[in-house]
Amino acid sequence: MRRRLLSGSQLIIVGLLVGIVAGALVSRFAPARADLFRPFGTLFLRLIKMIVAPLIFSSLVAGIAGASHGRSIGRMGFRAIVYFEIVTALALVIGLAAVNLTKPGVGVQLPPPAPSSGAAIALAHPQTWDEILLHAVPESIVQALAQNDVLQIVIFAVAFGIAVGRIGDRGKPIVAFMESASEAMFTLTNGIMHYAPIGVGAAIAFTVGKGGLGVLWNLASLVGTLYGALVVFLVAVLLPVALIARIPLRAFLRAIKEPALIAFSTASSEAALPRAMETIEELGVPRPIVAFILPLGYSFNLDGSTLYLSLAAIFVAQAAGVHLTIGQQATMLLTLMLTSKGVAGVARASLVVLAATLGSYHLPLEGVTLILGVDTLMDMARTTVNVIGNCLATVVIARWEGEL
Repeated sequence: MRRRLLSGSQLIIVGLLVGIVAGALVSRFAPARADLFRPFGTLFLRLIKMIVAPLIFSSLVAGIAGASHGRSIGRMGFRAIVYFEIVTALALVIGLAAVNLTKPGVGVQLPPPAPSSGAAIALAHPQTWDEILLHAVPESIVQALAQNDVLQIVIFAVAFGIAVGRIGDRGKPIVAFMESASEAMFTLTNGIMHYAPIGVGAAIAFTVGKGGLGVLWNLASLVGTLYGALVVFLVAVLLPVALIARIPLRAFLRAIKEPALIAFSTASSEAALPRAMETIEELGVPRPIVAFILPLGYSFNLDGSTLYLSLAAIFVAQAAGVHLTIGQQATMLLTLMLTSKGVAGVARASLVVLAATLGSYHLPLEGVTLILGVDTLMDMARTTVNVIGNCLATVVIARWEGEL
């Protein structure tokens, strides 16, 4: 068999670099042509979204029903939630510390009020605790599958898998079908990943072609603060967690390299999910744990997004000249710990929570308009950290369960 000259992750890097160059050339000579790249990037996202729901559902049902994991689900879920809350709190604290240290908003001029754009963002609001609780249980599993609502799919799949496991031999045909479906979905994932370099290149080409290379430089202080805070989070929080849990770092980094590149290029956690599930399973985590913990983290463990929210909210306060006391910032931190759970694993979802947080503290929504100029670049970074954090959480839970 002939060996491929470049690995999948290397091809994605090539696609990323080619996309940046192509976008820069288009931005320089034919800005109106940037939209030509968009369909090819969107096509990759659609291909990924097409397989997310059946992949999660079939893997989780087959794992729980086929291996009698029903009893361990409650224990794993409790451990996961405790882990998610601790890590989320640390991410928020690092975000607050970074923005108070560098003060990137001081001296920044907010744009003039734009009621139409501001109102459009303000109409959306993050979920309250009761909305999150009620939203977790789907009214219709068909609707949940159609909308790729990861949390609802996980809840139903866990319940259904336990039920199938409890009916004994009569459930074996269902288990066999789900196992076959799961294998087919992973095979389909491998096929789609051959298109990833093109989709990734087109996505970044559209971004650069539309905004120019300047999109990488505007509001450099804010972007630099976010990237610096995310690096501190990776080194000061996730690295010690990995060392304490005795995770093989070199193998883990190899496993997450490709999903992280996909997340960075597309700014979508959802786009990286199928490949992340596959590589984490190859690392040695049993499929039932991967299928349960990794999707669950997409609703409860978005480390990069929560860090960004605390940083961005204080940035707007600094730009508006509003001084928030330590007590007010602590209250904001607690609020974000709850509202960030409503952030979907898709691009721009964090802006909804940010707009609602600004409104709660009577801060100008024009700050969101200001951040939009560089949000693409920040979204790429925070989404990458989201994916890395959830992959690590899955491996850590597997270690705690003695299954790694």
